[in-house]
Amino acid sequence: MVQLDDILIGTLFIAGTAGLSLAVYLAARWITRHGPAERHPEMANAMVLRIGALHGLILALVFAQEMAAYQRLEAQTATEASAIADVYNDAARYDPVALVPLQETMVAYTGEVIANEWPSLGDGDGLTAEAWLQWERAYAIALDLEPGNARQVSLRDHMIAQLHAIATARNLRDMDGNRSVVTLFWFAALTGVVLIAVGYYSHRPEPHNLVLMALFSAYTGVILFLIYGFANPYATPAALSPEPLERLYAQIGPPS
Repeated sequence: MVQLDDILIGTLFIAGTAGLSLAVYLAARWITRHGPAERHPEMANAMVLRIGALHGLILALVFAQEMAAYQRLEAQTATEASAIADVYNDAARYDPVALVPLQETMVAYTGEVIANEWPSLGDGDGLTAEAWLQWERAYAIALDLEPGNARQVSLRDHMIAQLHAIATARNLRDMDGNRSVVTLFWFAALTGVVLIAVGYYSHRPEPHNLVLMALFSAYTGVILFLIYGFANPYATPAALSPEPLERLYAQIGPPS
């Protein structure tokens, strides 16, 4: 659900980028007011074209990188939910009475991830110790099993393998939760906006020129806002819900 804070941040990105572009352009016009600026539009256009191409390439590459990380997180969450379900169901197949503690541990682990770990990742605090503790308990129970037949051997091995898959998904989830967009990217992005605006100083500040420049800069602001949102997939404005885990918890968790 879109919140007012998200709308405000998006508006600031769009309006701020457009305002910065127009301010820089008008400042460049004022600085060159005594020179024959209109004599050099061809050279200015050539420069803006090259800077604009590099600027667009940087934005496209970073946007693609953040979108790929976002989609990878979706797949990792589904994989983790599937592994939890396998451990829970295999425990019932192994021994529906003796392995109730293992099932309860997986339920507690899932609830911890949904209620506390996901918000912790959004705040930049990383994985919670409690979720790791629940995983350790489940892993210890599975390791201590003493299979009595081939069926139980197969189930034990599969549960251990799925617990390893859960640990791997957790580590990857933590890595994708760290903001991958570095400060240098924002410096390069804003520098591109400034240089493109300066490059148009040789064009007169006619209304249609100002409108076109504002539209271009506003769209750049939209892309920057999306990159900002996708950089932290656990927090707004592009927060990814742990829906696979929530659906699983609704099935195996305590009745509400």
